Amino acid sequence: RMVRIRAHPVESALPEDQRRLREFLAPRFWPTWLGLALMRLLVLLPFGLQLTLGRLLGRTVSRLLPRRRHIAATNLALCFPQKSPAERKALLRAHFESLGQGVFETAFTWWAPDRRLNGLAIGEGLEHITAARAAGRGVILLSAHFTTLEIGCRLLLQQEPFHPMYRTHENPLFERVMRASRQRLSENPIRRDDVRGLLRSLRQGHAVWYAPDQAFRGKNAADVAFFGVPAATNLSTTRLAQTSGAPVLPFFSVRTKAGRYRLIVKPALENFPGPSPSEDAARINALIEETVREAPEQYLWVHRRFKAVRPGDPDPYEARAGE
Repeated sequence: RMVRIRAHPVESALPEDQRRLREFLAPRFWPTWLGLALMRLLVLLPFGLQLTLGRLLGRTVSRLLPRRRHIAATNLALCFPQKSPAERKALLRAHFESLGQGVFETAFTWWAPDRRLNGLAIGEGLEHITAARAAGRGVILLSAHFTTLEIGCRLLLQQEPFHPMYRTHENPLFERVMRASRQRLSENPIRRDDVRGLLRSLRQGHAVWYAPDQAFRGKNAADVAFFGVPAATNLSTTRLAQTSGAPVLPFFSVRTKAGRYRLIVKPALENFPGPSPSEDAARINALIEETVREAPEQYLWVHRRFKAVRPGDPDPYEARAGE
């Protein structure tokens, strides 16, 4: 005989957010709660001390994540073949230190009050955003994945409002906290796969933070050189600019040795879109390269940037697995 199980009346009467919160109390989320609590507490420390602890964290993570270290080392070997092995090893160490600092910067971004960010930003070319917005159209803030991504966006939000695009996190609890923080700091964060939402923001005259620099496969992808190496590259920037009519302004954030952040906004790209999406993508990759060369340790080298567009093509990361 079949037994029908009914939901507990009290449980079913709870709002969806409360039911979801009860799910997050499960033991599998306890390590995430502990990590988030620790991040929240460390925000209370002086910011300079946080950056120092971040470097120490990065050195530890480098030893604990050999696969990510291998990916980063492969990327550096492909992009900087002119450097000696010793120079690349030092750059790899500096990169993981920068990653560790990025963890502390993320916590600081999410929970520090505005007053603690005063004096951290060095604006360069912010007037280009104002000029582009004066035309009454949306603005595509073309960026890239640097370890300073979170704090750079927070600092720019203090100067100019914009809608950030973001990638959802696999951990649902971390995703919830991240989304809540971004909703509090910016009026409309947009999921990376929400193209309609992105176009809607642009057509309403908003600026949108957009970073197309990670490996991408699909009908809007092509092999385009990045540091002279073919990389699966997203061609969607061309289509977004064509459809919305929005100007494209490069925006990057770079951490200085003094613990401040250069917010670099360049003039709107001229003659963009150009003759073809692939040529536009090559132009974008060259712009990103220019900033990476200024602070190579701050680019996100632990990402497998050089995936091939076609599955089955040689994988440079596996080819170097024995090194």
